[in-house]
Amino acid sequence: MHEAPSSEELLGSVIGFLNHVAAPQLSGQAAFHARVAANALALVEREIVQRPAADARAQALYADLLQDQTSPLEALTKQVCAHIRSGELSCDNPTLLAALREITSAQLAIDQPNYSGLMP
Repeated sequence: MHEAPSSEELLGSVIGFLNHVAAPQLSGQAAFHARVAANALALVEREIVQRPAADARAQALYADLLQDQTSPLEALTKQVCAHIRSGELSCDNPTLLAALREITSAQLAIDQPNYSGLMP
């Protein structure tokens, strides 16, 4: 059995090193770049951890909205966009709005987890 650290654990270690060891010892542009690197790695970590569930949920929401249980997420997303553009789906549709809110919130949780709009 292979018991190496997981990708998430490795990323967490590098992020911790950058934030708590390297960046405090740096100044100016080097410190800034260390923080940027740590933030980029944290985004990658959230993608690895959260993306599969977020995509599965988006696919389920769009599939229910379009009554299409067979298409992949990319195709469903394009269909939803086309229906919105054509006026077949509008802001008056509470199911559409609920789906878009949930999908957007999941994306923000990955991209900008401290975004104030996510706070209850």
